[in-house]
Amino acid sequence: MNPWIAKAVVLAGTVAMIAIRAPHGRRSRSVKVAKSHKTSLETGLLVLAWVGFFIPLVWIASPAFSFAEYPLRSGPLISGVVCGVIGLWLFYRSHADLGTNWSITLEVREQHRLITQGIYRRIRHPMSSALVLYAVAHALIIPNWVAGPSNVVAFAVLFALRVRAEEKMMVEQFGDEYAAYMARTKRLVPRVW
Repeated sequence: MNPWIAKAVVLAGTVAMIAIRAPHGRRSRSVKVAKSHKTSLETGLLVLAWVGFFIPLVWIASPAFSFAEYPLRSGPLISGVVCGVIGLWLFYRSHADLGTNWSITLEVREQHRLITQGIYRRIRHPMSSALVLYAVAHALIIPNWVAGPSNVVAFAVLFALRVRAEEKMMVEQFGDEYAAYMARTKRLVPRVW
């Protein structure tokens, strides 16, 4: 198969992700931050996530990673598209359900509410679930040993080092209400984990 098919799919997914996030970013920035938990580790993790996000775009636009190419196969491509579509839907749904409570960094906004309805009824971190699916989609779609797994690696590190800090922040903010929410939900996969 022609690798430009994979490049077109990745580019379309990237445009969709940006289109989903942009209005929510503008809206959430309009609400003042009440408390920031941003650290140098948090900043470093976000930089790593951006690198993982941009490496596939470098693969699309240049031959920089041509040394790591392998043939594109229909099975992984189709599986990747399915993961990507589900991931983008979950990404949209989690932003829509959070509203102005969303922030790219660990922050509590003024009048911040604990969201436990919609997709958050069953999963505490559906945006992370969405990004896992999106990263897996890239690994399946991109026929390149560097660009394909770049999102998986970046997001695995981000999630592993950030989720506890995020949950600690939420416990500090919402106390027993968040503890009860943690007891009845799973982090990433409903009824599993």
